[in-house]
Amino acid sequence: MRFGTAAGHAHMKSLAVPSPVQDWIGCAQRAPYFESEGGRSWTPVGYNEAITWPNLALLYRRRDPAVVERHFARLRDSGVTCLRLMLDYNQVRHRHFESRCGQFAPAMVQLWDDLIALGELYGIRYLLTPFDTFFMARRWRTHPYSRANGGPCGTIGQMFTCPDTRMAIKNRLAFATRRWGHSGAIFGWDLWNEIDTNYAGGDIATCHAFISDISAALRAEEMAAHGRCHLQTVSVFGPALKARPQLAEIVFRHPALDFASVHLYEKGTIDDPRDTLSPARATARLMTEALHHCPADRPLLDTEHGPIHAFKDRHITLPDAFDTRYFRRMQWAHLASGGAGGGMRWPNRHPHVLTQGMYDSQKVLGDFLHLIDWPRFRREPLGTRLTVHDFKGLATGCGDGTQAVVSLMPDQHACGIAITLDIAALQPGIYRVTRFNPISGECESSQHQTSSNGDLAVLVGSAAQDVVLAVARTG
Repeated sequence: MRFGTAAGHAHMKSLAVPSPVQDWIGCAQRAPYFESEGGRSWTPVGYNEAITWPNLALLYRRRDPAVVERHFARLRDSGVTCLRLMLDYNQVRHRHFESRCGQFAPAMVQLWDDLIALGELYGIRYLLTPFDTFFMARRWRTHPYSRANGGPCGTIGQMFTCPDTRMAIKNRLAFATRRWGHSGAIFGWDLWNEIDTNYAGGDIATCHAFISDISAALRAEEMAAHGRCHLQTVSVFGPALKARPQLAEIVFRHPALDFASVHLYEKGTIDDPRDTLSPARATARLMTEALHHCPADRPLLDTEHGPIHAFKDRHITLPDAFDTRYFRRMQWAHLASGGAGGGMRWPNRHPHVLTQGMYDSQKVLGDFLHLIDWPRFRREPLGTRLTVHDFKGLATGCGDGTQAVVSLMPDQHACGIAITLDIAALQPGIYRVTRFNPISGECESSQHQTSSNGDLAVLVGSAAQDVVLAVARTG
């Protein structure tokens, strides 16, 4: 049965269990996390993919779709729920979404028809962003929107100010949602990959107005076509946010957006790691800082991170074991610091794929998620509410009055003595505390009574290896 034909799609669906992606995803009504239209908790567990990378490349022109379908089955079995993808990837000229501005490439449309079908079949949703801005900037003269190539825009710096380019961007998003927006396989839209003032002549107000306009146009298109709207966000490159903190008003607080996206790249810790604890510390710190910018009910997640400087500039692919540990520790630091899910790695490896250990780590994360009632978890950084005694390493956590997530990562000098921790200001009562091994997924639960003022004391056990605690009030 040839994949991609109507009969082939019907055959695929006849073999599938009922698809979990019929419902659309929205923000939880009472907490800064996500849920389906049916009220089921949903967490983005995944990473960044690209249509030219090994896992998806053979879907182009349906050269070997069975290989790609096997990859999606592997993703499902690894607990992956979400992939972040750009509609095109301009490292090579024949993967432009539009062959000329406004002319959508049939082979690319076919590719996305098949990706949406695979997402529906295997329960994988997509966070989509309309442009590959990295290679767009580096190969501007060959881009369909470049005036040098017959497009409307003179320079990258005019992308947000040129009226004809603005209309072309709206047209691209309108085409995408008319063609695929009916599907629950779309988690949401990242309206612009790594927004910055360099697209707007250096003007922050122009960036803000651009997002307002693009957001409104896409919502109007989706309401007309589908009667409802997918979630919207806009991402930011971490160092750009540090250099231009006024971007925070757009990324974290723009009234048109539904959730906040950051790209956790930091010089010397995350972008070129020499140990695995420093990137986790940086993740916890950066996520805590980001939470302070966000409205209390707005979900926050990292949608791109990785050893970009080591890979791109130093031409190093980190050793598998080290990179897997780096990945795992950043994942748990992200979750325990209040992020939705474990963050989304940009592979930054050769070839551009995750290690098996990274997939295993995502499966373990997925096994942890049922321990917390996310749609009712109004988390804040625990900060001084968390005290860990006789512990050397990273201790980070988030919580509200009845639930908490705590991650402990010992440094290389930690010994195996038992440690205790205290969480203050919980609602008094009995709590189920689950001690979870983030490597193996093994766990054990016990019940603990708070003191009359809501302080909870927990004997964690050995501090020789990483441990995650899920704390939830019973009854």
